[in-house]
Amino acid sequence: MRDLTLPARWRIALLLPALIIFTAFWLIPIGVLVRISAGNNFFDTYGAILSDSRYLTSLWQTVLLSLIVTAATIVLSVIAGLFLSHNEFAGKRLLVSLLTLPLAFPGVVVGFMVIMLAGRQGLIGSVSQALLGHKLVFAYSMSGLFLGYLYFSIPKIVLSVMAAAQSMDQSLTEAAHSLGAGSWEVMRDVTLPALTPALIASGAICFAISIGAFGTAFTLATDINVLPMTIYTEFTLNANLVTAAALSVILGIVTWAILMLARNVAGTTMVAGG
Repeated sequence: MRDLTLPARWRIALLLPALIIFTAFWLIPIGVLVRISAGNNFFDTYGAILSDSRYLTSLWQTVLLSLIVTAATIVLSVIAGLFLSHNEFAGKRLLVSLLTLPLAFPGVVVGFMVIMLAGRQGLIGSVSQALLGHKLVFAYSMSGLFLGYLYFSIPKIVLSVMAAAQSMDQSLTEAAHSLGAGSWEVMRDVTLPALTPALIASGAICFAISIGAFGTAFTLATDINVLPMTIYTEFTLNANLVTAAALSVILGIVTWAILMLARNVAGTTMVAGG
């Protein structure tokens, strides 16, 4: 049997482009960002930020909003994904295409669509004015931002759910039904455990995208205090590069920690399920 292992020089040559890209577009920029964030004294800079109630409020609101968006997205996507993967009907492909259409829109466009729906001249405002006598406007608040994040998060998890559901071993479901399990019992004991690794992984990506999303928040940012907007304000309006860099590092650390936690949990779940 031939040894197909590449020589060391070829492995290095194949790995070199990835290393160059990693160094140029991640390692060096992150190093510069951390250096700027240190200011005159690393501990003083981060201590001042982590003791400032305005920055802490912005951080916790951002994390909480991203967690709520992720939870709501998973629930809605599981329902829609399982239905689409288990049922065939006329127009299914068109419906799936429409569900994935938000993936093509940048955050600014999504924000504009939220304004058209729940802004001062939006559809919800017009309907509430006719029915209740006053306009219901929430596009420029956390509720509007939640709606925008939900809009562009659902397609990603729906596709993951559909792929995971279609790759499931259907004999497990059939065996559960043959043993007398009802639909809800099969869902609880067979389907959801099988989907859990995919849901954790896609949920982590959804969280990471939501916590760092800027375009939608920028479009709707009237009464919104999320960390990407705080960083933008510190950088552009206040010209405070040190604080903006430090907040960026903190945002990156929080996102990285959540992704690592999700990866470990998904791995443990997969091993336990296997």
